[in-house]
Amino acid sequence: MWWKMFSACRVCLTSRFRIKPHCYCQSEDTIFCGAVSFLNALPRNPCRFIHDKITGFNCVTHWQKVFEQNGVSEPQQSSEHIISHVLGGKTIYNLTEEVLSHPLTAEQKQMIWNLCTKRLHHMPVQYVIEEWDFCDLTLKIKPPVFIPRPETEELVSLVVSELAEEEDVLFSAEDAHWQNSHRAARPVFLEIGCGSGAIVLSLLHFFKQSYAVAVDKSAEAVNLTRQNAERLCVQHRLQALQLNVISDSQKLARICGSVDVIVSNPPYVFHEDMPGLIPDILRYEDYDALDGGADGLKVIRAILQLAPTVLKDHGKVFLEVDPRHPEMIQNWLQECADMQLTYRATHRDFCGKLRFCELQRS
Repeated sequence: MWWKMFSACRVCLTSRFRIKPHCYCQSEDTIFCGAVSFLNALPRNPCRFIHDKITGFNCVTHWQKVFEQNGVSEPQQSSEHIISHVLGGKTIYNLTEEVLSHPLTAEQKQMIWNLCTKRLHHMPVQYVIEEWDFCDLTLKIKPPVFIPRPETEELVSLVVSELAEEEDVLFSAEDAHWQNSHRAARPVFLEIGCGSGAIVLSLLHFFKQSYAVAVDKSAEAVNLTRQNAERLCVQHRLQALQLNVISDSQKLARICGSVDVIVSNPPYVFHEDMPGLIPDILRYEDYDALDGGADGLKVIRAILQLAPTVLKDHGKVFLEVDPRHPEMIQNWLQECADMQLTYRATHRDFCGKLRFCELQRS
């Protein structure tokens, strides 16, 4: 019964919210009118309407269709992540056929319903399941703290590779992905805009004897970084502070002292581009963690102005930026001849875009 009722609502949704006699839709003004009204019309425990024999396989297929018809981004991945999370797997491919074909319990059905309902409202799947994997680490994720992106894993790999090369530490490409537990290098890191702590915690995970300072203007971000540090047992090697690199630069310089590396995935979206971001981002993620000002360089300039005062001799800065920024940063440095920074290289991401800037104190 529940399944048929939801199918009827899906007919309405695919018809651009035209009200059908057998449908629960009440308004054409709400993007999820059919789904939301239908959800509200259900009893407190809608899962009792679901057939007893429904399996994980059934749920993945069904919710993928529901997400598709409600304009949810990445519908297949969203459905797979949520169902696998409920069934105890990292991904759907970590689960056996036996687990996926076994009838779900009432508790599992209810949990899937609750989580998929959140995703229907465009809540990012990382917030829905409250965790995400990054560089072989599982991090706690909660709104509105910025969600780490796949390309940022490349930033971590870049930092590791460059430092390992400088320290003359020889290791294979496979080792570079955090396979070995001991490294000779002991760089001191400063991460600006730590968010969930993804970057700095990955670096501390690789460099077992390193220390780091991580700062963010958001109290939620700093608290989440601390929580993740405790989960990964590296809290004794990390100082996480609520500071704004623009307004608190002098205080930050006093606290962190001299560091070997500054690394940051700062807010770099051009202000005029903000409205073009998908609803998942605009509705839930911290606006200030995305908006980089008129030219996307508002925070980046502050980081580069701070760098010479905290970097050791020949210390480095690694930034994730908009593809338009490398040239803009180089032009800005030429105008500021006394910056004591040398632009060393631009690195591309896995899509071939100019994504990472490498600078060094001169």
